[in-house]
Amino acid sequence: MKINAIIKICHIVFIALLYSHKSNAQETEKLSEQFLVNFEIRPRAEYTSNYIIPPNNTVDPYFYISQRNRISAQYERQKWLIKSDFQEIHLWDQKYDASKVGSINFYQLFLETKFKSLNVRIGRQSILLDNGRLFSDAPWAQQGRAHEGIRIMKQTEKLSDDFFALFTRNYNTEFESAYSPVAANKYKYLLINYFRYKFNSTLSFNSITAMDFLKNTYTENLYARATAGARIEFNKRNWSYTLNTYTQFGKNINGKNLSAYYFQPEIKFSTKKSILRLGAEIISGSSPRLSTNTTGDFDVLYGVTWKFNGNMNVFTRFPADVSGKGLVNPYLFATVSLNSKLSLRSDFHLFYSQYPLLNNTGQELTKYLGFENDISVKYQPIKQLEINCAFSFYKSSGTMKYLPKIQDETKLAYWSYLMLSYSFNVVNSKKTKNLKS
Repeated sequence: MKINAIIKICHIVFIALLYSHKSNAQETEKLSEQFLVNFEIRPRAEYTSNYIIPPNNTVDPYFYISQRNRISAQYERQKWLIKSDFQEIHLWDQKYDASKVGSINFYQLFLETKFKSLNVRIGRQSILLDNGRLFSDAPWAQQGRAHEGIRIMKQTEKLSDDFFALFTRNYNTEFESAYSPVAANKYKYLLINYFRYKFNSTLSFNSITAMDFLKNTYTENLYARATAGARIEFNKRNWSYTLNTYTQFGKNINGKNLSAYYFQPEIKFSTKKSILRLGAEIISGSSPRLSTNTTGDFDVLYGVTWKFNGNMNVFTRFPADVSGKGLVNPYLFATVSLNSKLSLRSDFHLFYSQYPLLNNTGQELTKYLGFENDISVKYQPIKQLEINCAFSFYKSSGTMKYLPKIQDETKLAYWSYLMLSYSFNVVNSKKTKNLKS
């Protein structure tokens, strides 16, 4: 049977079902559709000194400018939508006489359809789960973070449940992988279940269960690693209490047996113009008493670290940035809204290793690693324009000499940035048609 004949038959069947449904309902239905195109320009200038953060590996101090140009298009009807975010990352820095393209890529490109009581999304998509600790869309990064695969979503008034089946493949290597939204994903296959339940206005529960399959590039072996845990949150008037905990087991990418954990208690106090958050993160490392084929290094998977461990990203790669010794991070965050357009924020971090590092002679060093303060300003004069700037500094202890980020532990390390984000709708067309019975 020819393809055209099949298409015609499917079309006739669809029309018949549509009119049958309308005649049974005996009422007027509405068919709505929307086409939206948005354009965003986001330049950002950064200046760093005395510590190493990509793309700077040798130059100090280091100044560079990056810019994201993104065109987002979305076509939506009652039962389905198509979304694409096409972006170009442009770079200027002191190592190059002229600008260059860091990446040309799709941040998102997916089709979503509703099947009975489920929504199914297929393609490249951003993933933000819970508070973003394990899975985040990395909104501050110019390239963002996305995944490829299928997402099945179920939602009711109190309950929602999402299942993901994701994969990675060999991506284009023409541009810098640091500016790709997918190249940083370490798994070959990834399965996730995200469950949320809201008991009432004061109590909620979120859980994440994930299994990623990691391929060792040297041995070609595939190892399975599981991460499971939950966050519970209780709100009462101006106060909020939350406890976030996860365990990790299976094998890491090197084939070692894995037994690791993550723990985060937090208290938040909110008023109309200010928010205070006091808490701590414990990211487990490997005890010296563990056998050589076992590790206790917790990996924070595919979330963001600056949001929890400081804007400077001194500790962002686990276990590399702490040499497998774990991290203990007490913190205090303060946010003040001066008016509807302007807000200030100051984050304070203390950093300790869970287990002491050793110096060149094998002696144990102090667990205290240093102190970081992040001061940031957000200004939004109009709806389409947002201006962000920040200054951060890190005061090291002598132990940082044996970790890979600070170039000179006796000097202050600092980082600052200025970022503008201007976005506007190029097309915003919405139509509604009456389907009369």
